Amino acid sequence: MTSQSPLLISSVAVFDGTGGPLLPEHSVLVEGDRISWVGPAAQAPEVPGARVVDGTGRTLLPGLMNNHVHLGADVAESARSGDTLAGSVVEATVHATNNLRETIATGVTSVRDCGSVEGFAIEVRDLVERGVIPGPRVQAAGRVITMTGGHGHFIGRQADGPWGIAAATRAELKCGADFIKIMSTGGVLTKGVSPLQTALHVEELAAAVAEAHNAGKRITSHAIGGQGVKNAILAGLDSIEHACFMDDEAIQLALDRGTIIVPTLIAVRRIADNGDSLPAWMYEKVMLEAEASERSFRAAVAAGVTIACGTDAGTPYNPHGELPGELELMVEFGMTPVQALVAATSTSAVNFDLADELGTVAEGRLADLLLVEGDPTTSISAVRDVVLVLKGGEVAHGALDPVGAAG
Repeated sequence: MTSQSPLLISSVAVFDGTGGPLLPEHSVLVEGDRISWVGPAAQAPEVPGARVVDGTGRTLLPGLMNNHVHLGADVAESARSGDTLAGSVVEATVHATNNLRETIATGVTSVRDCGSVEGFAIEVRDLVERGVIPGPRVQAAGRVITMTGGHGHFIGRQADGPWGIAAATRAELKCGADFIKIMSTGGVLTKGVSPLQTALHVEELAAAVAEAHNAGKRITSHAIGGQGVKNAILAGLDSIEHACFMDDEAIQLALDRGTIIVPTLIAVRRIADNGDSLPAWMYEKVMLEAEASERSFRAAVAAGVTIACGTDAGTPYNPHGELPGELELMVEFGMTPVQALVAATSTSAVNFDLADELGTVAEGRLADLLLVEGDPTTSISAVRDVVLVLKGGEVAHGALDPVGAAG
């Protein structure tokens, strides 16, 4: 399909991304890169020459959005050595090309790269946008910002003190970062630091927030340990990655501030399930998180904290095509299928700062769409049965298999 070829997906059940009820027997018209009409199938407009795809027994939903990936990470190498983001820019780019292809085949049409060696993902973003590399839309943080010797220093700018952190943030913005990623605690994949270690003071984090927001950019924080999560919320971060240790105080702070949590449940689960093959120092750290991650997520969901979906793809045993696995864990740990789908669509669009373009099936929105067999609002695993993926109205995966032409 070219961008000029109208496409009518007819007689389909539509999950529009807002969390409302499934809309049965609807049709969606795509013209160019936009959704031009949505409504009951019986009222679908006649568009001469439009191709018609039968949606009977299928569900159409917004393209899924993964809020936390590392495009340059090779999962096989991560599993062998635990060294998730080691290697050259050339190696990382090769991995990214494969990972992008794997990602979009699962119906994920947008990703946020949360840290890359030498910030190479910023250039990959541009190559995707130009059509040189096929794949989902990419937002890239470039290098992470971390304290001296802190978590992720091998893909980061090391800085200390409010002015040092502010300078590092400005440097990433100069390099073209779409958003800023900062480290509020230690982490699992950096040897010699603890996930429970509080890394940066509130004043340091607030300096990064001020610079990011002054430039009109969002900012997120890796934060695992309890005080580090609270520090990030108090400093005004837009979102928190992982948040494995959230007590009642942290949950209330997130509610009060409207902070989005990206729990990355699958990253913890996959390392915990394969610990025998990983370095002992890594396995010991992740086991500190395993139970806490589930407990914190359940409590946050029950309290009504805003959740967006992300996988931390590229960590050991956590491939880039496993956003459906994250959705399944979210449901297993207390969300309804509809809540999980909202986390991967409209809430994610807010976190991408693209809520006026993506995340819902509505007239005027970009035509990033996923057609699946069955009904994921009742059985979340139906998102795995991908029929067709559209990105900006173009077929990104699958085949149109039209039933005919309208008019």
